Amino acid sequence: MEIEGVQIVSLRKFTDSRGWLSEIYRQDELPAGLTPQMAYISETLPGVVRGPHEHREQTDIFVFLGPGTFRLYLWDARKASSTCGNSLQIDVGAENPVRVTVPPGVVHGYQCVSEVPGWCINLPDALYAGEGKQSPVDEIRHENNADSPYRIE
Repeated sequence: MEIEGVQIVSLRKFTDSRGWLSEIYRQDELPAGLTPQMAYISETLPGVVRGPHEHREQTDIFVFLGPGTFRLYLWDARKASSTCGNSLQIDVGAENPVRVTVPPGVVHGYQCVSEVPGWCINLPDALYAGEGKQSPVDEIRHENNADSPYRIE
């Protein structure tokens, strides 16, 4: 099911005798005006869940290339969105390398569903905890709320 503003782009791996290369970020392929402010990579162990959470202002640009596989969950919680209430699940990573743009107000989380760890690169358009890490973190966390409609199971 579609979610307004979420962009899922298949990534191509260019393979040769040395291994492979994939373009994960090109300014000319991102939504107009979206500019990453930082980058980080995380490793998630098999079976581990990250999220679900959402941001008030931040857009995340996730890159899932492998070596593991994630089940990515997205829910549109934006009242003004034409797709409010829509949800989406997609397996991403080694077999389906993608870049996913997640706008503010879209609840998101993922679980490593492979037997090997998965890596996720994020290129958010805002600094974590602001300039000099002096501001509140822009996250609404749902994973510890027993009444949350956003579940990863």
